[in-house]
Amino acid sequence: MTARTGSSRPVDTRPAPALPIGGGLLLVDKPSGCTSHDVVGRLRHVLRTRRIGHAGTLDPMATGLLVLAVDRSTKLLGHLSLTDKTYLATIRLGQQTDTDDADGLIVAASPVDSIADGDIAAGVAALTGPLLQVPSSVSAIKVDGRRAYDRVRAGETVELAARPVTVSRFEILGAPRRLPVDGGRQAVIDLDVAVDCTTGTYIRSLAAERELGAFAVYSRAAILPMQVRTAPCGLPRADRAGQGDG
Repeated sequence: MTARTGSSRPVDTRPAPALPIGGGLLLVDKPSGCTSHDVVGRLRHVLRTRRIGHAGTLDPMATGLLVLAVDRSTKLLGHLSLTDKTYLATIRLGQQTDTDDADGLIVAASPVDSIADGDIAAGVAALTGPLLQVPSSVSAIKVDGRRAYDRVRAGETVELAARPVTVSRFEILGAPRRLPVDGGRQAVIDLDVAVDCTTGTYIRSLAAERELGAFAVYSRAAILPMQVRTAPCGLPRADRAGQGDG
């Protein structure tokens, strides 16, 4: 049952649901189009508690496993966010956007006709292993207390420092797809990829590296079934797929 306040905002008057002692973990299959914060906000409303957090941000366009903790279980988030992640994505070679993903505006293009499958494989190999990666300026990293993407949207120029990450697997799934776009005026190459990497790795930044031979953006994020196995600290580890930040 709901009621309305003087501001006409509906208020849920149902009794708060009973939570397990100490709270617990929630595994949410986040749909595309909403932010990780949107999911947290919705659950705060449903569960009537503000003690909810998540173990790692997924981009709005991404689908995938979002691990949340409720009540005292939020103390586990620091451990969960240290685990490695598994992502599925589609990378498009030949276009560059202002956000390095398909949600942004195309700001540049480059020819892909001369890029052979062997060139792509060599570029992927060069982006596997320990790397120094510069995160995207439209990431959720905080700069002097504000998210980088908020500063970019406000017209600021944001330059983030490179940081060490490790990509243990960067695999092309199936053959590269060579496609005409823009009414046949341009050609692009779409790559379906799987990436295993340390936390803090940005797939959009990986896609934007010129080792792949052309401007590139990641254009799709997909979901894998959750895989739970033991992490080094002995806690269950939830791997997720989906493009995130990560």
